[in-house]
Amino acid sequence: MSPLSRLIETLRRTVHAGSVITAGPDYDAARRLWNGAVSARPGVIVRCADPAEARAAVLAARECGVPLSVRGGGHDWAGRALRDGGLTIDLSGMRRVTVDPVAKVAEVSAGATAGDLAAAAQSFGLTAATGSVGSVGMAGLTLGGGYGPLSGRFGLALDNLISADVVLADGSVVTADAEHEPDLFWALRGGGGNFGLVTSMRVRLHAVPTLLSGMVLFPWKQAESVLAALPETPDELTVQFGVLAGPDGEPVVFVSPTWSGDDLAAGERALARLDALGTPLVSQVGPTTVPEMLAAIDGQFPFGRHVEIRPRTVPSLTSGVRDVLSLAGSTMTSPYSAVSVHSLHGAAARVPVTETAFGNRDPHFMIEIIALWEPDDTRAAEHRAWAGDLAAALDPVALPGGYPNLLGPDEATQIAHAYGPNTERLLAVKRHYDPDHVFRAIPLPDPSRTR
Repeated sequence: MSPLSRLIETLRRTVHAGSVITAGPDYDAARRLWNGAVSARPGVIVRCADPAEARAAVLAARECGVPLSVRGGGHDWAGRALRDGGLTIDLSGMRRVTVDPVAKVAEVSAGATAGDLAAAAQSFGLTAATGSVGSVGMAGLTLGGGYGPLSGRFGLALDNLISADVVLADGSVVTADAEHEPDLFWALRGGGGNFGLVTSMRVRLHAVPTLLSGMVLFPWKQAESVLAALPETPDELTVQFGVLAGPDGEPVVFVSPTWSGDDLAAGERALARLDALGTPLVSQVGPTTVPEMLAAIDGQFPFGRHVEIRPRTVPSLTSGVRDVLSLAGSTMTSPYSAVSVHSLHGAAARVPVTETAFGNRDPHFMIEIIALWEPDDTRAAEHRAWAGDLAAALDPVALPGGYPNLLGPDEATQIAHAYGPNTERLLAVKRHYDPDHVFRAIPLPDPSRTR
């Protein structure tokens, strides 16, 4: 009997039989990821209903010698959620979120999305530090970083992680926090799911009575002047901006501000100054909630399109960086593609770099170059080349590392520097908790390239 056959037999004895799928419509649905270009075919998928089934799947894979992967929200564009020919542990059905409104803490199951968390928190008048897309798995986002619309005031998503329940490679279950398994807790905040399978986590929530947010679109002929005039922002104001195709298919500059401060009048003045950067084609900014913000972005990036993402990190928005952003619009090959610029500033930049595994706490901009096209589009090579050429154009001004949550497997140079001064400690934690490399999530540096 092959190792895979033994694994399937073992799983059918140790988890609910209906959770084990190897073919058919349920199998096809379970391997559907955000990036429709991913074609990996796991030998078996286990759709876990609870942490006990997740633990049983880890133990079965280990016993049978079959490699595994872990799927949460399925947004990793590189497709690492699926293990071709191996076992995929699918946690996407574990979406429970429980809120303690007094402690301002949410317990979040491993398959819950950012939208799930935001909706649960909103029902108590609270909010969470999420990313900018609601369908992204909250665990993966948090463990790898989590730039988002509230990061200037409340830090990255990982800065709001209080503790995590983790199934280790040997099947033991631990809770990692500041006092228990502190090295593991440190590594989980930025090092991704490379150290164990996180079945649930507790995250800090915040009271923000009213958010001001929205979208401002400027005509392409104003791109240079708008980008050059973007102001520095206080903690309470986080601004995402970049390039996308407008309603008529032509490129536009977008500016998406979020004010999370208590002084709404100050927020209105700050947002008015952004409107005044040019003559907007569209300006839709006003009171909103995090669930509404996330839902608006979800519509722009649906599951199933083909995706290529090339991230670069730059220390500032120099004229050279602005030139590349201008080039992005003038050379865009798909109406669905975009360049989105995220800032790390304020509270996120005041965390000492060695306090978590996240490797860059200096103020910076993370540039997400997103090539996106329909599955039947025959110009896939051109769309990928557009993203690659823009990334290459940023090389002379980019920092050596990159954002691990978005790095593809072929970005060896960025991966080697992605964790900055935390690299050696991170690799030591990996050797301690997972010496056999059972868990492979976002990229970790190759030890031979970091010495």
